[in-house]
Amino acid sequence: MRVVLCIGFAALLLAAGCSKDKDVEPPATLVNFPATLPVKKLWSQGVGGGKKQIKLRLGLGPAIDNGVVFAANHKGEILAVTLDSGRNVWVKKLKIPISAGPAAGFGIVVAGSSKGAVIALDGATGRQLWRSQINSELLSSPAISEKVVVIRSVDGRLHGLETGSGKELWSVEQQVPRLSLRGTAIPVVAKEVAISGFDNGKVMAVSLITGDTVWDTALASPHGRTELDRLVDIDSAVRVSGDNVFAAGFQGRTAMLALDSGQLWWSHDMSSYRGLAIDDDNLYVTQSDGIVVAMRQRDGSELWRNEKLKRRGLSTPVISSTAIAVADFQGYVHWLDKNTGELVARERVAKKQRVSNPPAGADGTIVVLTDGGTLAAYRPEPREITSRSATASPAPEVTPPETNPAAAPVAAPPGAPPPAPP
Repeated sequence: MRVVLCIGFAALLLAAGCSKDKDVEPPATLVNFPATLPVKKLWSQGVGGGKKQIKLRLGLGPAIDNGVVFAANHKGEILAVTLDSGRNVWVKKLKIPISAGPAAGFGIVVAGSSKGAVIALDGATGRQLWRSQINSELLSSPAISEKVVVIRSVDGRLHGLETGSGKELWSVEQQVPRLSLRGTAIPVVAKEVAISGFDNGKVMAVSLITGDTVWDTALASPHGRTELDRLVDIDSAVRVSGDNVFAAGFQGRTAMLALDSGQLWWSHDMSSYRGLAIDDDNLYVTQSDGIVVAMRQRDGSELWRNEKLKRRGLSTPVISSTAIAVADFQGYVHWLDKNTGELVARERVAKKQRVSNPPAGADGTIVVLTDGGTLAAYRPEPREITSRSATASPAPEVTPPETNPAAAPVAAPPGAPPPAPP
């Protein structure tokens, strides 16, 4: 029998196993700092949320395409709003529990449900184009190419569906461990291959047209005495830059692989379940313990690390022109300088609303969706600020994270933002 384990609960158990006589370190307290990066809140609106929807918000992140933001809720509503103003473009009400996506590209919007339904809508009007069925729960956004839509399911399969009709073209499978974190990696399409991480610690590339395996590389191998020790899930999207692939895994490694062969060029021991972001030269990783690390792409050497947000349940990083942004378990978005890693801005999207899905970014704007259903857009506006004019960001009290009933394992209570694994 396969057991699904929430990320926070797994990390708590790992920490407890490593330090039986010590208290678990609490989330870092937010402190004042000079806010040297002006950030403008463009708009905010509700997408639908609440306690009944928190459990599946893990796979419900915003998507941006052609100046339009797409978002969904568990009730089956998908909405489209303009990126610059938040003006409603359309709303589509589907009578299915959406749990994956939406993704947008090539004029269509695709989302998946907890019951295995995959739905494609017209990006301009919201009109339903096709519906397909996969016999497994879907918990991550699909990847869309001109001819194939690629989506991961929780049974360890990667599916290729025809973009025009939804017909299944191929399906490939990786072995699923008996115990794994809840969630699946978002697949990526690059140069006629689809690439995805899996719960067994492997990264696999397959032909976009045939589904044939191009390469299969183990980013980490399970080791340890207990099932918890042996967790090596890759639950975040890989990133592709030129001929290289960058990936990060839980209790595993962050590594650079060759796009054509999967050969490891370099790797560093590093645990991450949220993943990484890249720009032209560097990559930025959110570690499982909340430490944010910047590394050079060419050799993996460390540029800086920021430990001021430890154990705050940080999201995947998203990049703007001069800073990277991460959201946390209390609904704050933090901007860090790309060159130094220093905090330069902070905004709160909503009180007591964790962000558990990756924010989206386009044209210098960052869009965040909280577990409570608040969708908001921010735009950093870099400019010269003297030390006298720099204002201090607020430093609120840290309160214990809200209980998340759906992030819990099948038979276990949920936990707080994840402490560092041993």
